[in-house]
Amino acid sequence: MPLSPVPLSPARVFAEVVAAPPPPPPAPQRLLFGALRRRENEPVPAAGRLEREVHVSGSAELSARPNRARVSIRLGSMKGDAGAARGSVTRRLEYIAQSTRQHGGVQEENVIVTKNFSRIENSYQMEAEVSITFNDFEKMQNVCNLLVEKLDRSVILGPPHFFHTAESVEALRRGACLAAVGNARQKAQEVCQLFSQSLGKPLLIREEETKEWEGQIDNHTSNSSDTLTMQQRIQSATVSVSSRVFAIFEIKGREKRKYAVDNVN
Repeated sequence: MPLSPVPLSPARVFAEVVAAPPPPPPAPQRLLFGALRRRENEPVPAAGRLEREVHVSGSAELSARPNRARVSIRLGSMKGDAGAARGSVTRRLEYIAQSTRQHGGVQEENVIVTKNFSRIENSYQMEAEVSITFNDFEKMQNVCNLLVEKLDRSVILGPPHFFHTAESVEALRRGACLAAVGNARQKAQEVCQLFSQSLGKPLLIREEETKEWEGQIDNHTSNSSDTLTMQQRIQSATVSVSSRVFAIFEIKGREKRKYAVDNVN
């Protein structure tokens, strides 16, 4: 008797999809001393050769006193005759110009004169203001003392205004940056010496921060500008600049010395 086939039950397949583990976080790239990972779009070095760099920062702060002073002199005359009013002011202006040239060494382009002539009722008034820029503070004092002595109350001298020229401030900024770079290089040099290595060429120098201010930050003097002494005015006009840089230098391995060995017979 033939056997009937046994029916087969359907097969079941179980599968599970497992997510791939996340990649490890990248290693830090900014090292103080040692081999650095290759930066993006940078050529790969030859086999067996590692790029070694030292990363350092450097800072510096420089200050400079003002190199210019401006003095304002006012004078005037009121008379019933117009020519007399003009003549009185003109004579004093000529004496001021002569004194600034002889005793102050001031060039003509550093003297600015403004005049104003008006009539008040039955009188004529002549007013003038002289602005003189000095680059020698001692000569400025000599000229001011001379004018007060010779012209007395016929002139009014304002307090000196100290300031920097644009070239002076720019030179101070460059000096602070260069000093910061020099300090960074010195630091890198000392790090290399600590590990018996030689400092190579700079690979990157970047100025990261610069600050600029006048006077002393912690100076809280209560004196008004009219009662400040000359030294206090100079100190208030002193400009300070600080600079902070970041630099990367190449590290060169110190070559081993080769000694010649004589053949022994």
